[in-house]
Amino acid sequence: MSDSSTLPPARLRPEAELARDALSVPVLARAARLARWADADTRVDAGGGLVEEQLPAAAEQLGLSGDDAAAYASEAWRIAVDTGLVEITDEEAGTVAAGEDLALLTGGSPQDVLGVWLTALEAVLADASVPDLDDLVDAMAEGGEVDLSSLDWDPDAESEFLDGVLGNLYLLTVGGDGPGDGPVPLPALAASMIVPSDMGEPSNEVLERVSDAMMRLDDQFRLLEPVGLVEYQPVDEALMADADEEPAAPVDEADVSRYGMVRLTPLGLYGLRARLLDAGFEAPAVGDLADKGADALLDGTAPFPPAAAHAETELWLAGRSPLDAARELLAAARGSDTGAPLRRLRCQQALSLVGAEAEPALREVLDDAELGGLARVWLTEHGARDVPAPSQDMVFWLTIDTVAAQLAAEGNSEELRALVEGLARQHSGFFDTVWRVEHPATPDVLEAMGRLHPDKKVAKEARKAAFKARSQQAG
Repeated sequence: MSDSSTLPPARLRPEAELARDALSVPVLARAARLARWADADTRVDAGGGLVEEQLPAAAEQLGLSGDDAAAYASEAWRIAVDTGLVEITDEEAGTVAAGEDLALLTGGSPQDVLGVWLTALEAVLADASVPDLDDLVDAMAEGGEVDLSSLDWDPDAESEFLDGVLGNLYLLTVGGDGPGDGPVPLPALAASMIVPSDMGEPSNEVLERVSDAMMRLDDQFRLLEPVGLVEYQPVDEALMADADEEPAAPVDEADVSRYGMVRLTPLGLYGLRARLLDAGFEAPAVGDLADKGADALLDGTAPFPPAAAHAETELWLAGRSPLDAARELLAAARGSDTGAPLRRLRCQQALSLVGAEAEPALREVLDDAELGGLARVWLTEHGARDVPAPSQDMVFWLTIDTVAAQLAAEGNSEELRALVEGLARQHSGFFDTVWRVEHPATPDVLEAMGRLHPDKKVAKEARKAAFKARSQQAG
């Protein structure tokens, strides 16, 4: 992704709800519990970690037991320090006290709580980019330093890879026209980073790289689930067993879920959007335009998927009376610039959500060359009486405007191809007349019709009409 690109809008839960989610995730809940447990007798080492003899008590405080209890307690303490829930008061003596941010978890605003959670997320993401601890121990060189070359580990590349995977997961969540919250198979996510988009059948070498990436991601998502970023179904352990071992139970080879499934949580969607904004991306959220003018709404929703545009428009309309909203939308829809046809399409879609109270606003523009056509459509669809019939010039102008808007919104889609075929079929002598329409997009629309129509004869007529229209506008 380029940081100059505008991403599809995210549909975020209310911040109060997200803050409640953040307080309940294991990573932050454990860190807060240890921050409240710490007292004047608590001691830390030179690196800020709990001294070894206090780890059992910390683990007990967290209700942890088993061989990994001390390690989990140590991790929770480090998160408490990193997030400011605990402050080191004297480095030499190793004493600590509750940090200022601890009070935010109970007395702060939802934004305060989410700010603490975002700091915890960054700490966990940094951990997820580090190789397995056993590999680090094996790679320790003489003198106590880690030989990174023996690990085949590039910290920057590893971090960029994980950021790229999470970016793709974000796009899969916010993109398209559905809710976007379905789980994503781990192989597909790994392949999105490894397999070139123009590659046909992946080579064995590429498939092996995808498999290696899957295993790395499996470890990483296991770390990221406790911080609330994702819901994760890990890779089936049977897939990693030795080939000569008998599986404990019959397995379905076609079950893709055995290879790992991941989805962003609502909290994770919030967190990744915050990181994208910090990185310079345009990452809008549904509701951003609710307090803006109609011009911002129509231009801002132009690249949105239909469902997201619908949701954004409903929020915008909720703050206005139907009549005022209709007048504001119609005024913003005017224009002869290249973006105007799509603005008018978004205006028409927004007006479809406005009730009959808006009728006076639509009648006010019946004689407007740019808006009279869509006004007649709205009035007719809403059962209004005495709607004047449009002139032929208005019908053809609206046709060009509609196709131009569809081209801007969808490109050369199957729906647009069907529209083009229908227009050429329904109107006798269509191309003999339409090239004369005084609309800035007439030449481009006719060229597109010539490109899209499957009948070579009709396509040729469209191209000839496009040439005439361009010559007329140039003259």
